[in-house]
Order: sequence, then C-alpha cells, then structure tokens
Amino acid sequence: MRFIRGFIVLIQMIIFALGALCIGLFIIPISAIFLKDYNHRKFCANVVHKSWKFFTIVMQKFGSIKVETNGDFQNIKGKVIVASHPSLIDIVLLIGLIPNSLCLAKKDLLKNPVMYKIVKCLYIINDIDLDEFKEETKNALKHDFNIIIFPTGTRTLPNEEIKMHKGAAQIAINANTDIIPITIETDYTILRKNHFPLSTGKKRTLFKLTRKNDIKIAEFKEKEISEIKLRKLLSEKIKEEIFPQN
Repeated sequence: MRFIRGFIVLIQMIIFALGALCIGLFIIPISAIFLKDYNHRKFCANVVHKSWKFFTIVMQKFGSIKVETNGDFQNIKGKVIVASHPSLIDIVLLIGLIPNSLCLAKKDLLKNPVMYKIVKCLYIINDIDLDEFKEETKNALKHDFNIIIFPTGTRTLPNEEIKMHKGAAQIAINANTDIIPITIETDYTILRKNHFPLSTGKKRTLFKLTRKNDIKIAEFKEKEISEIKLRKLLSEKIKEEIFPQN
C-alpha cells in the first residue's frame, strides 16, 4: 500500500512539473509581450495561484492529502505572511489559497530547469544586496502583493529545536506593513525533511492551515527601541504564533 501511495505521489509530482514547464515555457514569455512590469507579475501570480489551487485539488482527489482551513485566506493584500513549514508542498498550498502572492527563494532555485521562469517572475531572491532586497520587497507590498515567508528557512520536524530568521520582521518594518501568521499542521508524515522524497506514509495526510491574529506593526513601532531590538521582538512574536507548542 505504501508503495502504491508513493507511486501516486510520483505521478502527481510529474503533473506538477509539467504544469510548471508549460507556464514557464509558454504563458510567462507570451504574456510578457503584452504586459509589463507589475501588470505582468500580477497576471503570472494569478495563473500560478489558479494552477496550484487546481493541483491541490488533484492531490485531494487522489487521496494523498486533505486540506482544511480556518480563517480568511482570500482577502489578503499587501501583507507579510509567515508560516510554519512541515512539508515540501506548503508553498504550493499557500499560493493556491492566497491570491497575488510572492515568495522568497535562494539563488540556487534559479538553477531548477522546471521552476526557473516561475522563480524569476514570482519569487524574490533573498541572498542579494540588502538595499536592493529592501526596495524590491517594499515595492511588491506597495503593489498589493503578499510575500510568503517560512521564518525557519527550511522544513521542520516535530519536537525539533526551532531556529528563526529575522527576514520577515525586517521586511515588515521596512515596508510598515502587518504580518499574518499561519500555522500548518499535519497529522501524518508526507514529504518531510530527512524522509524519502516521495514518502507518504500509510494513509492520507490532513493539512490544517489556521490564520492567526494579525501582528500589527504599529503596536511594535510604538516602542522606543532600536531596530535590532524591534526585529527581535517581532521574531519572538512570530515564533509564538506559528509554533505555540515551542
């Protein structure tokens, strides 16, 4: 049974890769002829949002996963979204749920032949010059894009020590925008770190995504403290919201 479920996930990953290739080879380049700058980025964000939403439905129909949501994921604009990160497909679920979203990525992802064009269009490279990074994230939020960030930087395992990066806090402070914490919980192992890449376990995995209370940046900026301490306070609040058990 586990072998069959692994084979089904393999087929799903192939479907995902083919869809990403079609978007990268045809839709993004052709739409760039007619649309420019942020209009083109918004068009591509909408295409990826709908296609990854469809892919999530496919995974549910095949019985690999079940997705439950708690809170409003549709009406989010110009916010920094932080989420826990238990599985390889977390970003697919989030972008499929939340329209007009971008994500952070390292330069290495640009080497991925399947995702290259999508990364170029919809991801913000986080290991670039700091001033350039601040300007790009601020402008994206100003144009009502959401920026999705996994503050741990990598997938986490149950009972693992949580190490937080302060990038989300820095972006929110620089752009003066609120932070939306989201917890992603799973009841069973699927596509986790340090597991076989197509590991699915013996049964369907439930993904429960919960939108927590917004972290209001204005409330933190009222404190007369340095930016370094402000980033630390925000990061601690983020960790408290998305990893309450830690």
